[in-house]
Parts: sequence; structure tokens; C-alpha cells
Amino acid sequence: MDNPISKLVPFIGGQFPSTFNKLLQSIKHYELNDGDELKVELWKAYEFGLKRHEGQKRLSGEPYFEAHCVEVAKILASWNMDVTTIISGMLHDTVEDTDTSLEDIKKEFGDNVAELVDGVSKLSGIHFTTRKAQQAGNFMKMLISVARDLRVIIIKFADRLHNMKTISHMSKIKQHRIAIETRDVYAPLAHRLGMASVKWMLDDFALKVLNPDAYKEIDKKLRSSNKEREKYINLITSALNDEFILNKINPRVYGRSKSHSSIYGKMIQREKSFEEINDIMAVRVVVNKIEDCYLALGILHQRFKPIQERFKDFIAMPKSNGYQSIHTTVFGLEGKIVEIQIRTEDMEKTAEIGVAAHWRYKEGDVSSKSIDSHVEWLRDLLDMLQSEENDPKEFMHLLKIDLFGDEIFVFTPTGDLIQLPANSTPIDFAYSVHTEVGENCLGAKINNKVSPLNTILKNGDNVEVITSTSQRPNYGWLEFAVTSKARNKIKSYLNKKEKEESIKIGEQLFVKSLRRLKMINQSEKLKNTYSKFGLGSVNQLFESIGKGEISVRDLLDKNIINEDNLRKDQDGGIFSFRKNESKSIKLQGIKNVMANFGKCCNPIPGDSMVGFVTRGRGMTVHRANCYNLPISSEETDRLVPVEWEVSRSDLFNVHLKVVGQDRKGLLKDMTETISKLNINITSVDIKVKDSVASARLIVQVSNIKQLDRVLKKVSEVKNIDNISRIQN
Repeated sequence: MDNPISKLVPFIGGQFPSTFNKLLQSIKHYELNDGDELKVELWKAYEFGLKRHEGQKRLSGEPYFEAHCVEVAKILASWNMDVTTIISGMLHDTVEDTDTSLEDIKKEFGDNVAELVDGVSKLSGIHFTTRKAQQAGNFMKMLISVARDLRVIIIKFADRLHNMKTISHMSKIKQHRIAIETRDVYAPLAHRLGMASVKWMLDDFALKVLNPDAYKEIDKKLRSSNKEREKYINLITSALNDEFILNKINPRVYGRSKSHSSIYGKMIQREKSFEEINDIMAVRVVVNKIEDCYLALGILHQRFKPIQERFKDFIAMPKSNGYQSIHTTVFGLEGKIVEIQIRTEDMEKTAEIGVAAHWRYKEGDVSSKSIDSHVEWLRDLLDMLQSEENDPKEFMHLLKIDLFGDEIFVFTPTGDLIQLPANSTPIDFAYSVHTEVGENCLGAKINNKVSPLNTILKNGDNVEVITSTSQRPNYGWLEFAVTSKARNKIKSYLNKKEKEESIKIGEQLFVKSLRRLKMINQSEKLKNTYSKFGLGSVNQLFESIGKGEISVRDLLDKNIINEDNLRKDQDGGIFSFRKNESKSIKLQGIKNVMANFGKCCNPIPGDSMVGFVTRGRGMTVHRANCYNLPISSEETDRLVPVEWEVSRSDLFNVHLKVVGQDRKGLLKDMTETISKLNINITSVDIKVKDSVASARLIVQVSNIKQLDRVLKKVSEVKNIDNISRIQN
């Protein structure tokens, strides 16, 4: 049993371990009168973790708890996190790496610490791979954890940051995997949460592992030019300070080099060498209040000539991760190009540690509103994660847009500011307002001018959505919808609509087929065969029939039913065959067999065929998968194998269906594409509904290869979504 007096010994004697004292010194955001209480809480956690990790070593040989867990807590303290988070960071590995249970944590430190430790432990169990589907699944788990409590990911950032600092002790294979995970997952997520200093440190550590030669080269050149750069920074900061003093403002001015990864990114993006990158350094001007930012900007532009196209005001229009600053690039002293960032002290904190800067440090007084504003984008993605139509590839595509895409800001008619990814359209804007507004979106007024739904929005646009209760989403919208929320809602609606229509069509086909076969009395028995196809309900059966996945013949094949009542083809029922005379068939080596082609399926050379012998009228040839082939066991005896016997000059009619987004010149582009293949078009019928064009064409081809070329080329025409061969 633990001796409670032993826990008070350091307080009596005043002798704390040096690692604990350093942790205390790193916590500077608590008031002095909290000091003793803070020491008691932290010492309890320190002693608990030290005991649980006793004997454990890092790969470097250092004691695990002092060398890693306490260091993670110190990083969290430097980010001004609350005591609960700092303690959770100190204990983040106790459940995963020792025999400590969550109940033990909860009993000693309460529910909040236990939940945070549990969240970090779950994240630690996720290993990302380069397989997109698996990576998407892991992203989902991580995002759900983040949405529950943002502090989980902040602790994980601190853990990852310290592990990356000491990664050299791991095997090369593990170093490479962790570095890729850091570069592709944690660094972008840190950026999205506004934690700029965390992002560039993680990026630098990843670059050092993944491309050590490039890192060493940049580091060498930065070191060799360091004195010259510092001298120039001193010159320009001194010149700026003189100007600011004259205008009675007293900012903090300093300069620094950009990170190794940032410089490397510029070299790759601009295809330039290190020496050709002219914005390697940046100067910061930190003032007391927002008004001084604009005053400092005016003074700066009077002294140095600005480059207009490189001016950005993120104070008036903050980034979605909370970042605020004025960026301007000027021709500085000696004609050198210098980037200068102007911001307040609060903006400086936000720029460095992002969402952590918004944390309230008293327990129970967390500013949920400011935190939620930073994770609102996650909540939209969570809607998609929980959707039945979730597609991992689609998720990855959307996630990349949400994480890495540039942003634009547009205004509602009431003046509210809406943040959207670049290339967003009125559809994205409408769905960001409300799902119902998106689904009923008929058009939009952009800057008081009526514009089509596929118009790309620009920064500062004023957007008003025009709605109609009769308007509904269509497949054409997916061509220009960008945001995850809009695309997910559109796909969800279309999938639901397609399912309803398939059920309706399937039920109609089922009933009509049985009536023509004079088997309507068997309908209930046939309906209940859905389980034989692995389906869960009658509606699913009708849906499969409507989609063409299951035919009425399949239902009859699954059931031993007396089919004597099947209507014969001569009665002109569902299997009435319309013929097209031809002598291009060979039967078991015998040429010039009298045969007719079924116009229902229009077989062409290359198709798998079968002949059906009719009484007194010779043979009718169908494609092997034609739905008009007989399903009666008595009539299948009259099916015979046939072969093609055609000349190169013989042409065959093929019916095609083309679906795409309507636009000017769509029909012209389709027909020209077909004509260039020297293919004759004998019939064209095109209709447009809700911006979706549906065309039916009859073309004449010699064989299946020629048809495949037609299908391939037409599918490449802009705005064509689908082209298929159909039966009459």
C-alpha cells in the first residue's frame, strides 16, 4: 500500500527531481497563487507515471518516463495547455505500455484525464499505409476521435513532435514509415488547426528522414549565409524601428529564416536553386492592437516599395484555421525582396500554436465556441463518414480538398462571410448554408447578376441562392460540386432516388412479365424467392430487377414451376421476335443457313450468339444474353449454336444510349467524333431534363471491335458521363 506521507516529502524537504523542476518552469501561464495546488497535482501524476514506467528504457538507453513522457508534458506546457492536458500528456503511454488500466487512471485523476489518455492510446494504435482505402479508414477513426475532444490530437502532436526529434534511434524502415505518416497526416492536420510552428517542425523532421541529402544541402547553405542574413535582418529591423518610433508606435520587430521544408518546397515548386529563392527570410512586426497593424503597414509602404500582387490581408479575412496577419512583400534595403508579416501579440500566439492559443486555462472554463469554430470542417466530414454510401476513394479525394485546398471567402446577402475551398460554385455555397437550400437550388445571383450553377466563385463575391420547390439534385451537379458536404448530400439524394425508381420499374417489369406469361397467380411465390438471391426483402428483389441484375427468367430458374402456361412466341407476347432477314449465318459448318436477326438485341460480328428455331419460319439469331430468349424448359431444346459468316462490307445497326451534362455543342461533338471514325449514324434522338442530356443513336458498324472504338471515343467527349449499348 502506498504511503501518503511519502508523496509530501518533496514539499517538506523542498527537493524535487530536476526533470520535474524543469516541467514546473515550463508552465508560465498560471497565476502564482495556483502554484502550490499545481505542484501537488503535477507531482501526483509525475510519481504515478514514474512508478508505472519503472525500468523501461527508450532505444537511446534513457529512462522512458523522464526522457519522453515528461518531455511531451513540457511541450504541452509551452503551448499553454491546461493542467488536465499536461497531466494526460505525461500519462499518455501508461495504458498502452504498462499494466495500468483506464480505471486506475480514472480513480486517481478523474474522467477527463482518463478519456484523453484513452483517446491518445487509440490513435497510437492506428498505423497509416499507402493503400488509399486503408488510409481513408484510419483517417475516419482519427477524425472521430478529434471531434470528440480536440485535446486528444494536440497531445498526439506533442508526442509525435518529440518522437520525430529522437527518430534517429529507430530502424531505417520504421523511420521511413513514421516520416511519411508525419508528412502526409500530422503536418497537414497541424496546418488545418493553425499550429504553424508545429507544422514546419514536423515537415522539417520528415524532410530530414525522407530526403536527407536535400535537407543537409539546404542546412549547409543556410548556415554559410547565416551571418550575412542576420546582418541584413538587423539592418532592415533597425530601419523599420526608426520609422515606427517617428510615428509613435513601438512594435516588436524581428526576422528569421523560413524552415528547411518551406525552402525545399519553393525550390521544387518554382524549379529554382537555393540561390534563386529570394524570399528565404521573413520579417515580423508585432504590435499591440489591430489599428496599429494598418498604421505600421502605411509606414512600411511609404518607406519601401511594395509588390502589389503579393499583398494579402488575413486580418480582414482570417483563414479558417484562425490565422490572422497582414502579408506584404517589398523591395527592401539594397533592392532585396523581403516578406513582412504584421500582426498583434494575440495573432502571433495563434499563428504559432493555433487552436491551442484559444484554450482557457482554468478547469471547466474551456471556450467551446472558439474551439468548435476550428473543427466545424470535421463535423461536415463526419456526416459523410456515417453515410451508407461512403466510398474510401471519394473520401480521400474530398479530404485532400478540405485539408490542402486554397480558400475563398464569399458573402451572403446579409453580409455574413462564408469560407469555401477554391473552385467552389453556387452549389457548394447553397449546401454550406443549409441542405434544403442546396437541394432546391435553381440558380444564383453573383454580385446581383444571374449566373449558372457551374460558375466558379471568386474571393469577395456576393452570392444569393435562387431556389424552387420543384428543383432537385442531378448527376450534372457532381461535375462542379467541390465541397465534401455538397458532394455527399448530392450523391446521397441521387442514390436514394435511383433506388426508388429501380424498385418501381422492377415491380412493373415483374407484374407485366407474369401477366404475359399467364403466371400472375404465381406472383406471391416468386416474390418470396428474394432470399435465394441473397437479398433481404421484396423491395431489394424489385430493385435488382429494375437495375437489370436479376431477370424474371432467373426467378423461374430458381423455382420449380410448371411453365406449360408460358405464352408461345407466335402469340406475340413478351417474347415476340421481330426479324431482320439475313444469310450471314453458319450452322455447324453449313453455310447460307436461312436466318433472321432479332431486332430486340441486334447482334453484330464478335457477339456471342445463339439461334432459336421457330416452327415453319426458320431460325432467329439473338445475342446470347438477350432477354427475349425463351425461358421455358420445353423451348430451350430449340436453341442451337451458330457462327458468323459475313463479309467486311456488311453493316449492322447498333442502338446506343448516351448520358451527360448538357452544354452548347454537345451533340455536335458527339456526332463529329463518330463521323471521324468513318461510322454512319442512321438515327439521333436527344432530350434534356434538369441539365442532363439523354441521347439515343443508331450507328452502323461491321463488328464488335469497331463498336468498342465508338464507345471509347464518345466516352472521352467533354461532359459525357456514360455511353452504353441497349436492347430495344
